Amino acid sequence: MSNLDAVLRHIDGGLETSLFRLFELIRFASVGTDPAYARDCAAAAHWLRDELKAMGFDAALRPTTGQPAVVARYAPKGLPSHAPHVLFYGHYDVQPPDPLDLWESPPFEPRIRANADGRKSIFARGASDDKGQLMTFLEASRAWLSVHGRLPMRLTVLIEGDEEGDNSHLDRFLADNREEFRADAAFVCDTGMWDDRTPSIVTRLRGCIAEEITITGANKDLHSGYFGGAARNPIHVLAGILADLHDRNGRVTIPGFYDGVDPVPAATRRQWKQLRFPERRFLKDVGLSIPAGEKGYTVYEQIWCRPTAEINGIWGGYTGEGRKTVLPSTASAKLTFRLVGRQNPAKIRKGLRKFVKDRLPKDCRAAFDSSGGDNVAVTVPESSPWVALASRALRDEWGRSPVLQADGGSIPVVATFQNVLGLQTLLVGFAREGDAFHSPNEKYDVESYHRGQRSWARIIAELERHKEVSCPS
Repeated sequence: MSNLDAVLRHIDGGLETSLFRLFELIRFASVGTDPAYARDCAAAAHWLRDELKAMGFDAALRPTTGQPAVVARYAPKGLPSHAPHVLFYGHYDVQPPDPLDLWESPPFEPRIRANADGRKSIFARGASDDKGQLMTFLEASRAWLSVHGRLPMRLTVLIEGDEEGDNSHLDRFLADNREEFRADAAFVCDTGMWDDRTPSIVTRLRGCIAEEITITGANKDLHSGYFGGAARNPIHVLAGILADLHDRNGRVTIPGFYDGVDPVPAATRRQWKQLRFPERRFLKDVGLSIPAGEKGYTVYEQIWCRPTAEINGIWGGYTGEGRKTVLPSTASAKLTFRLVGRQNPAKIRKGLRKFVKDRLPKDCRAAFDSSGGDNVAVTVPESSPWVALASRALRDEWGRSPVLQADGGSIPVVATFQNVLGLQTLLVGFAREGDAFHSPNEKYDVESYHRGQRSWARIIAELERHKEVSCPS
């Protein structure tokens, strides 16, 4: 029996026990953005630290300006100097569970039941994003240690509690402690499968910035009978500005917005076209049928390689039951911008603010809030040796070569790894399309959890066979 076969058998035989550990972690209501859940966040961090210590890691909780980070190191004696050093990243914080009335079972009491496709799934907040995902790697490492007594690599584990909120906390922590986290590459398990049978490796992530705008007119709410028609209505002003953000072809109209948006290489576009992205089903599954984005681009290009300006929320005036005939003194909106290529977050933010101010009537003023940090876009070369190594491992586990794809979302720390630590990141995950990871009834398929562990075990085996792997920054 090979080193790998023994580990895979151990994973198969220990699935029930590993599920029990995952359930323990899920039960912590670790909503990092809400101070009411601070105790649960601390408890989740302590639980992870203790588990890593039990596995033989030198593990500790480290303070940040936000939630505590879990940092653990494993450096087996006798490894050759050229053995790889991997930095694994995950996050224990989760999205708020609201609205609670839409959950079929309590969000922090994990349940296994059949999903819509008949597969057994773990239903709970955090099951997929990111507790189930990060545990696939930790359980694979645990199995390798149980069978062989040591890992064939140096490993640093970093698990944070602010990913779903303000990434600037971890950015500052890494900038202040960058020498501690030098490695050959970073591994992240926070992405998904291409389809139910085909794994994927993400090689592109969009960046993201967020901005809140508040327009103020009069110094108080006004009676619409006395002031309607004569006084400026901030909702009208704000709605007009937001409407001006896009032209009739779906392009963002902020001057300089597309600076740094590089064309996708022809070879990559050909590869994406061959994937036969299911555009109609993609929209149909959410009750839509007509692509609404930037004209001249396919749906997958719109979400993978084009920047966006989106309005996430808008409010002002009276919104309670019944009616209240007022002109509000303020109106507000929350916006996010997904960025690609070499777009500069600071420049985009500056351009947005000028865009708003240029459209303000003289008797109105604007205020801006940019809390949450800025994330640049990330591209990992498809020729990376880490991509090649993981491709072999995933093909062996799933019987299909992984799709090298882009992801329209953002994983803030990946840009930090690139810009602060000079690391490329291997993005491998096992979430599925219907996992609803920011919605009620979030799930993670038991198969994803099981074969995710097996996949990481195979990647570790590839590291053992190819200790000479290194990745240029």
